[in-house]
Amino acid sequence: MSGAKTGQTLDLERYVPAFITFIANKLSRSATAFYQKRFGVNVSEWRIMSLLAIQPGITASRICYVIGFDKGPVSRTLALMQKRGLIAIKTDPRDGRSHSIALTPRGTQVHDEVIVAALERERQLLACLRKDEREVLIDLLRRVHSNLDAVTDQGEPADED
Repeated sequence: MSGAKTGQTLDLERYVPAFITFIANKLSRSATAFYQKRFGVNVSEWRIMSLLAIQPGITASRICYVIGFDKGPVSRTLALMQKRGLIAIKTDPRDGRSHSIALTPRGTQVHDEVIVAALERERQLLACLRKDEREVLIDLLRRVHSNLDAVTDQGEPADED
């Protein structure tokens, strides 16, 4: 690129990447404040907990891939969650480089409390849509999500945890 000005500007009311980013940032900020105040977990911890409830025993690299987080922040968050007794990290006896991560009974209890509030927040967020519109939105978001490889270099990593 030559750096020449094109005179173009983004229409932030129509530029989808900005819309998605703005929505995600505002949801994350408000969720962190809400979950921290009510349950003592931030939104990153909640996202990891919700994934571990679905896929107990997964690796940190799988968490990074599914949620879209970088490995460094995930490692730090997992260490804090382990220290607080929310998760257990076990080394794979067949491969000492791989670790499985699961919720502890305390982590499961916190998850079960937070999920009620999370689903209520989702209900409030989508209350402006009819049921059929919610289904269309979910379908469209799934399709966009499955097409992310078109603009990223994010293949699923090999397990190295």
